[in-house]
Amino acid sequence: MSFGARPASICCSFVWFFFLFTERALPVPPPRSSVLLLAPLLAETDPAPRRVSRPTGSAGCQGTDGLCTHFRWMAEHVPAFRVPGTHVHILTSPDQFYQTMKARIKTAQRRVVMASLYLGTGHLEQDLVDCMEEALRRSQEGGRSPDLKVSLLLDYTRGSRGQVNSRTMLLPLLQRFTSQMRVSLYHTPDLRGLLRLLVPQRFNETIGVQHIKVYLFDDSIIISGANLSDSYFTNRQDRYVLLENCREVADFFSDLVDAVGDVSLQLQPDDSVTMLEGMVHPYKGNRQDFSAAARDRIMEVVNTAHIRQRLANRTEDSEDEGLSEGEEDTWVFPLVQMKPLGIRVDEQVTQRLLTDAGPDSTVFLTSGYFNLTRAYMRLVLGAGASYRILTASPEVNGFFGAKGVAGAIPAAYIHIARQFYSQVCRLGQQERVHLHEYHRSQWTFHAKGLWYYLQGQDRPCLTLIGSPNFGYRSVHRDLEAQIAIVTENEDLQNQLQEEQEMLYRRSTEVSSSTFERPDRHVKLWVKLVTPLIKNFF
Repeated sequence: MSFGARPASICCSFVWFFFLFTERALPVPPPRSSVLLLAPLLAETDPAPRRVSRPTGSAGCQGTDGLCTHFRWMAEHVPAFRVPGTHVHILTSPDQFYQTMKARIKTAQRRVVMASLYLGTGHLEQDLVDCMEEALRRSQEGGRSPDLKVSLLLDYTRGSRGQVNSRTMLLPLLQRFTSQMRVSLYHTPDLRGLLRLLVPQRFNETIGVQHIKVYLFDDSIIISGANLSDSYFTNRQDRYVLLENCREVADFFSDLVDAVGDVSLQLQPDDSVTMLEGMVHPYKGNRQDFSAAARDRIMEVVNTAHIRQRLANRTEDSEDEGLSEGEEDTWVFPLVQMKPLGIRVDEQVTQRLLTDAGPDSTVFLTSGYFNLTRAYMRLVLGAGASYRILTASPEVNGFFGAKGVAGAIPAAYIHIARQFYSQVCRLGQQERVHLHEYHRSQWTFHAKGLWYYLQGQDRPCLTLIGSPNFGYRSVHRDLEAQIAIVTENEDLQNQLQEEQEMLYRRSTEVSSSTFERPDRHVKLWVKLVTPLIKNFF
């Protein structure tokens, strides 16, 4: 996220920060009061890490050796899609991500489904919109009913900011191809009433956003942490995985985006927004009713896919045992986190992964905004596995050089990193937990996820990739989705290792002397507001 500066309202912003910071945590409030809504937004209520119960067995995994046995518990909690490892491709650069999307949109026959925080307004984004227009126009040729449908899910607050915004970029398509286009704008139920009126526009997204990054073209899909904006196409490093011709995975994420879209505001050709008939309004309706309805609609997708997959896998197991028979040597587990709606799947699975990481395992974990929740930090510091944690150096932080309050965010992350490193040293964990900083001139760093190396393996067998940052916002505020990929395919393992090494190659390891450098000095007022920044950025 990035915030422009308007000096006239900086004072208002500080008043708002102070107001939020001084609110005390309360139980879940009634939906009547906007002021009471602030309390649960601020309090970090991480419980002690919740250990997911260990199942005695799991569909689709019996009869295999160590790899599947180690991760088979995931299939008890989320859908487990079996795919050929040869269909999974790691993309490595912003340009490759952008060019792949453009090419796939142009050749799409049935569906283009895209979920992002926002769509930018520059010429690269316009080229992407032009690709959609070309595909839609082509689908109408021949005089028959067009088959291609295009659906976009964006965040309402971020997508509506400014006079020229995501909505205005898409209106011409919506006006011309009304029957084939859908633009859904998710609005958090936590931004309502007085709070919605008081929070400045450039800060309202701090309350909660639609943060899922999914780009789907017929039966192929890109899962990423990258938004649809020019920097993500040029010089903002992220992670991206293309699953090619994986129809079940594509169907799941298409259904998931549809479900979130159904509880979102629908953009109309005249730039107005409406809710689907019968849906609870996110900020005008009862908050608890909205959250319950949204949770039911979204979990219907997850649970239906889960049941279908378990039944299918049991049928397959009666015919052949094992995860890796034939070429389907890779499993994809979708992980969804939407805590404002009461959905905590990703949080629970991530905690279990970190809990189970044994003394001879190695975890490479990366986040552009290093701000582990208390629960995740306890697990990292208390686990037996070796950790190599990669985060942005101040100059590649997305807020570096920003004006106003946002300009202090990189310094706040320096302070957070120093606190974490001090705790590592205090516990005598320097040989097990290593912190690295990514450096790259004229670039910013936005990659997130992890690579998991089991004991005795020199290549990762599991990766998490998607939108979550392992921080407070990802767990408590935003709508997030990522996938866990577990693979025995050696080529895919090599791709994952090369991706990990490519990112870490541009890093330096942090030591106590790092924080003594003049450019790492953090002003007192930044230290004082860092707890607030941890909760909202």
